Amino acid sequence: MSTEEQLELKQKNYAEAMRYMDNAKETLQKAKKEDNYYQDRKYVRTACGTAYNGVLLALETCLRLKDVELPKRKRRSIDFYIQRISKIDGKLLKYLDTVDSILHLDGYYDGVLKASVIKDGFDDAYEIINKIKPQANS
Repeated sequence: MSTEEQLELKQKNYAEAMRYMDNAKETLQKAKKEDNYYQDRKYVRTACGTAYNGVLLALETCLRLKDVELPKRKRRSIDFYIQRISKIDGKLLKYLDTVDSILHLDGYYDGVLKASVIKDGFDDAYEIINKIKPQANS
């Protein structure tokens, strides 16, 4: 992949991943926070799922930029990402572990309502997405 193609991929997918995160934050606001707990589990679950999908897009982009072949099927297990990312970037793997635990399992499936926990998941989601952020001088 040429440098121009890499930049184009980063620009397109970074913008899309950030759109997911913006939508997730909007949805999370609808959950209304009181005493560090969200009040509406449905909105928390939706927001966490949306943010997680933005992260998966960023991870796919990271892998494509490293010329890692992606399987044809769209639905991939978290193990697919963990195995590939572990060979590329240990710090990114730590973020992925947190995001998978908090946003995917705790937030989306279990509907955890503690705002500080959800915030930690969102913070690490941004760390992953920023890995594909196009550089200003690129």
